[in-house]
Amino acid sequence: MDFQAGILQDGNPMESLEKQLICPICLEMFSKPVVILPCQHNLCRKCANDVFQAANPYWQSRGSLISGGRFRCPSCRHEVMLDRHGVYGLQRNLLVENIIDIYKQECSSRPLKKGEHPMCKEHEDERINIYCVTCEVPTCSMCKVFGAHKDCEVAPLQTIFQGQKTELNNCISMLVAGNDRIQTIISQLEDSCQSTEENSEAAKRELCARFDALTALLEEKKSELLQRISQEQGDKTAFIQSLICQYKEQLEKSSRLVETAIQAAEETGGAAFLMGTGPYTSTFSLPRIVEASKGGQLEKIEQGYESMDAFSVSLDHLSEAVRALDFDPAEEDEEYFDGEEEEVEE
Repeated sequence: MDFQAGILQDGNPMESLEKQLICPICLEMFSKPVVILPCQHNLCRKCANDVFQAANPYWQSRGSLISGGRFRCPSCRHEVMLDRHGVYGLQRNLLVENIIDIYKQECSSRPLKKGEHPMCKEHEDERINIYCVTCEVPTCSMCKVFGAHKDCEVAPLQTIFQGQKTELNNCISMLVAGNDRIQTIISQLEDSCQSTEENSEAAKRELCARFDALTALLEEKKSELLQRISQEQGDKTAFIQSLICQYKEQLEKSSRLVETAIQAAEETGGAAFLMGTGPYTSTFSLPRIVEASKGGQLEKIEQGYESMDAFSVSLDHLSEAVRALDFDPAEEDEEYFDGEEEEVEE
């Protein structure tokens, strides 16, 4: 606390000094003992304890089993962490206490000047020293005896003053505690927002991993089915190629027989034809040609042998299942209702 700077800014050093010695909680001059917070701001120990108790309602005394607590400085909102001793663990500001003693001694030694105490407007020589409870205004004794408040209920001014100051201090403590609670809720909401983002990223990664695994499974199954089709294709084409080779061999033999038969058919001599003395004699055999003309007994393929309809796969049920994919509604509803119950409790 820079007392010298505050004093030099004001023409009256004592008034400026008094402003520097005001507690931000009770708005009165610091009362002994004065505690200094970690942020270097000062509070009356009683005010600090009131704020601490309001922010930590379950903390009872230095003998409590609770390890400590926290509250925020009313001047700068800095969070003050306390151990099990509570505000009694804070350091006393002896310098401020000595300055207060010196200030009070100086004020008590000064003569009271006229005009320093409020005077009654109706009775200029009378000081305002009582409080009219009926009209809720300060007044003087003459107003009560002869003036406008003679029929009203009055009370000592200092009593009303202390009562209202106490009420004001309680309200300030409650406001400070309320601000601490609001700040705590804000911190919780910020943590919830961060947790929501982190959980969303984790859910996305898990979802992508599951879909990637499903895609890999589909690719594996596709490769397996393609291999079976290729195997069937190889078996059928190999069989057909073997039949083609057999028929080509038969065609080649039949072509040679045709050539031999044509040569034999061109023979004009009956004896030579029947005796087989022509140039075609070595390859000509009428029974063989007759047998070949009846057609071969080679194997044939069945009708529809080349069809691959047996390898048709229906994916309609899988497509419907994929379209129906969704998050488990039971879990979402449970989380939603849990959130509603928490809000109601708060």
